[in-house]
Amino acid sequence: MHTVNIHEAKTHLSRLVEQAAGGEPFVIAKAGKPLVKVMALGAPAAGQTRRLGFLAGEISVPSDFDRMGSEEIEREFEGEA
Repeated sequence: MHTVNIHEAKTHLSRLVEQAAGGEPFVIAKAGKPLVKVMALGAPAAGQTRRLGFLAGEISVPSDFDRMGSEEIEREFEGEA
């Protein structure tokens, strides 16, 4: 990862941002002291977004889901084996 000074970053910002978006992050420094790291966000490309509900109708939740294992849990808390 390369480091650029703040003046160089201002002068070549468009090129540097394109490189960062392409997977080449860089650091901006002021007086030799690193200040920020510029890197791609990693946002999904169009068509790759996650869809909610894409398994609708594929799975089912039992009607007693909230009570499943309750007898065993009660035995464990009561100390019975």
